[in-house]
Amino acid sequence: MRNTRRPMAGLLVKVVLGSALLASLSGCFGLVVGAGVAGAMSTVDRRTIGAQTEDKAINVKAELKMNQVAGSNGHINVTSFNRKVLLTGEVRDEAMKQQAEREVRAIENVVSVINELEISGASSYTSRSSDALITAKVKTSLVDMKTVSAVSFKVTTERGVVYLMGVVTPREGNIAADVAKGVSGVTRVVKIFEYISEEDPRATQNNPTRS
Repeated sequence: MRNTRRPMAGLLVKVVLGSALLASLSGCFGLVVGAGVAGAMSTVDRRTIGAQTEDKAINVKAELKMNQVAGSNGHINVTSFNRKVLLTGEVRDEAMKQQAEREVRAIENVVSVINELEISGASSYTSRSSDALITAKVKTSLVDMKTVSAVSFKVTTERGVVYLMGVVTPREGNIAADVAKGVSGVTRVVKIFEYISEEDPRATQNNPTRS
């Protein structure tokens, strides 16, 4: 019997990427990606089920806090991966930047905070739309590479800067960074990885380069 698992997985990822791009532009990702798709994606995620659940809770709590911190005076994006929280966007001043970090660090199960907030005016809709497109292109390029497990990466873009998160091997991290650098519109790539060895059992799971 022919093995259809990998083609099906690739198709699933591409469907999610298309949905993610549309949702990023409209701000309703949760309405686009249903529970069925989310459940299927979790089966190939290198994070534990517990970490995935906690990341979702962290995201919700942090976004509520960031709305209170920034209000109409800033624009803060929250990305939680394996309990590490990335803050991107724009804030009014250094005091607001530090307050945002303190609030997120106080959330239960947060391991660390990567504060990449810029002190400047909020980015425009055009800029955010461009960032959403870049993110979708990077994800699609990772799927097309065939030498890395694209679902092992979390991609976030802010003002042309691509942030890569994930539980990956050094080889996979370098490949992903090179792929991102080759995407039009990318000004810089920041790697925020949790590294594992090639011998780690997680490195063999759903890896296209291994049997």
